[in-house]
Amino acid sequence: MTSAPVHGTWEPRPAARWEDAFLSGNGHHGALVFGDPDDERTVVTHHTLVRPGGDDAYRLPPRLADRLPGLQDRLLSGDLTAAEDFTDGRPLQWVRPFHPAFQVRLRRPDTDGDRHGYRRTLDFATGVAQAAVTGWTSRVFVSRADDVIVQYVTGPALTLDLTLDHRLPGAPTGLGVGHGAVLTPEGALLSLRARYPDSDLAYTGVTLAAVTGGRTRLAPPGVRVEGARSVLLLTRVRRHTGDADVAAEGRALRELLHTASDGVPHGPRHPYDDLLGRHLPRHRTAYERVTLDLAADPDERALPGSELLTRPRSAALLERLFAAGRYHLLSSSGLCPPRLTGLWTGDWDTAWAGAFTHDANLNLQTASAAAAALPEVTEALAALIRRQLPDWRDNARAVFGTRGVVAPAHSDGESGHSYHFSREYPLHLWTAGADWLLKPLVDHDETYGGRDPHTAAALAEAALFYEDFLTRTDARGRPVVVPSYSPENRPANGSWGALNAAMDLSAARHALLTAAAYHPEDADRRRALADRLPPHRTNADGALAEWAWPGLEDSYDHRHLSHLYGVWPLEEITPYDTPDLAAAAHRALELRGAENDSAHGHLHHALIAARLRDGGRVAHALGQVLDGDFFHASLMSAHYPRRDVYNADAAHTLPAVLIEALVQSTPGRLVLLPAPLPAYPSGRLTGVRTRFGAVLDLTWSPDGATAVLHPTRTCRIDLWTSAGAEPLDLAAGEDRVLSLKAR
Repeated sequence: MTSAPVHGTWEPRPAARWEDAFLSGNGHHGALVFGDPDDERTVVTHHTLVRPGGDDAYRLPPRLADRLPGLQDRLLSGDLTAAEDFTDGRPLQWVRPFHPAFQVRLRRPDTDGDRHGYRRTLDFATGVAQAAVTGWTSRVFVSRADDVIVQYVTGPALTLDLTLDHRLPGAPTGLGVGHGAVLTPEGALLSLRARYPDSDLAYTGVTLAAVTGGRTRLAPPGVRVEGARSVLLLTRVRRHTGDADVAAEGRALRELLHTASDGVPHGPRHPYDDLLGRHLPRHRTAYERVTLDLAADPDERALPGSELLTRPRSAALLERLFAAGRYHLLSSSGLCPPRLTGLWTGDWDTAWAGAFTHDANLNLQTASAAAAALPEVTEALAALIRRQLPDWRDNARAVFGTRGVVAPAHSDGESGHSYHFSREYPLHLWTAGADWLLKPLVDHDETYGGRDPHTAAALAEAALFYEDFLTRTDARGRPVVVPSYSPENRPANGSWGALNAAMDLSAARHALLTAAAYHPEDADRRRALADRLPPHRTNADGALAEWAWPGLEDSYDHRHLSHLYGVWPLEEITPYDTPDLAAAAHRALELRGAENDSAHGHLHHALIAARLRDGGRVAHALGQVLDGDFFHASLMSAHYPRRDVYNADAAHTLPAVLIEALVQSTPGRLVLLPAPLPAYPSGRLTGVRTRFGAVLDLTWSPDGATAVLHPTRTCRIDLWTSAGAEPLDLAAGEDRVLSLKAR
């Protein structure tokens, strides 16, 4: 290894599009930073900013439980279109859309436009987005300690027009906007209040501008700063009903100016340094837990991101995308886990409402959380689930007439009710969502060696649903999942609502068995029900069928791979324990088409291929994304090739793909180099967490590999390598070095 990987990115020009703006965030507030010295813009976002609207009567789950027995009778008798009218007649109702708040705008009227030596950078280890040119420097980060967007602008004699500007693409014409600006001894206090059309909801942004040197005067709707040496801007936004207390928000921001990192008044250091000093321990510690080094060319590592993206097979690009993916995932997780767009958007018309999409995207984005040592991400997911559990109970009662919980396929972060569905997308019939969303929480418990009582309670409710729901049986007396839905596909000879979707069978079995492990007092009953569930079916093509019900034919060309849920993220189907089923799953993966080339489909394919030890298929799927021009200069990704539709799926999922290709673990097994990528023959992955309680550092080259385990628990596991399996005893606190010979 000739030099260290780059833990950041840079560009020689300001962002011309918001999609290329550098990103910072703390899981609550987000910032998109353009880095333009003449007209600097920082778009402010917040996880709570979802636009009200639509018919509130349709924001509840449909009350269909009394009709469920009739639907089940029809499906079991062979009426494969029976579920198409299992609705209350409502129109398709999207969840409330995520939107940006406003942009903090700094214009320099006295600039000569000279950008010689311009450079903008993003430091992943600090979260600071910086832009600099002669006579002007701007630094922006979002504090994890103080929950505030911090911008620090310096220069020899700054003249700036400062405003809060709501005029962003797609902003509704009926948005009621009011501006405020007052001068205080600590600086100028600017506010922007926006009331949504036809709603009592509003949001208010407040920016405190602390100016050093020069003169500040009101220049409605903002202020003008003349001859200053520096301007420190602190910004927050709140969504609310009624009126926000701008004065109180201003006092809270002023307090941040007067308290140093040790809680006493400032000494010689600037308040910016103390704000950054409080933020860094929380952000840097999390970011630096895991690193990937692919022995890239040092000259390529030095390239700007936009140039590196033109070299899609460069090791330096993959290193940077891995680092950026962990950075963006961490930065978008706090109050909530990442949305379809992470925590960021510069447009009110966000694709698919910027929702939390549960039937694939959210779990793909958070797939690396346990192994990549980002418990902050899992904690954000757990917080979202805890807030929404009452709504999940409503879904179970209203649609299925059961106890327990059913998760919706889409959420805006506020409601967990299942109301986004239609004839072609009968998402209200999807029952696997709770198990799918709780699986990362189980992985977290296994990784860190505890059992969270909130997770245990939610698992019990997921199992309770299946105990009430799985009452219909087939001719052999086995429970039938009816109705059953495989997101977002349908049988070639049937309709969307079907029977015994493979994902539903896997989820029911996993939910019951996992709840049994967490709750021994109910274990026998739940294991017995799980054991009665029908097995997966292998179809005439030798592939694991998407529907285990006899006669239902597969539709292969589809972006979702829901039927392989038992392979990933579960370990129900593995080459080690169930080789015949693994072979059938592999055949199903071979037959799966890419449909519309969605990034999530390619990387979902890669994750499953890694579990099935198919490095060639992992490399191909990864190559589809790297070659497809999916990444913006910000290193945030798109949903489709050629940077079409801003979307975080590829950016956040890519680290998980690389880790799964190199290291896999369960509480009783470690697999080293299960699906190595020939294009990257040497490298080092450090800090990976395993689900048996050890930190792992892996180094590999054409000559072989070395793994160093740092166990925190004493256990015996099975070690799997290309040479086969062997038992491995680990003792807490005693490092273990493993050497692997080249194949």
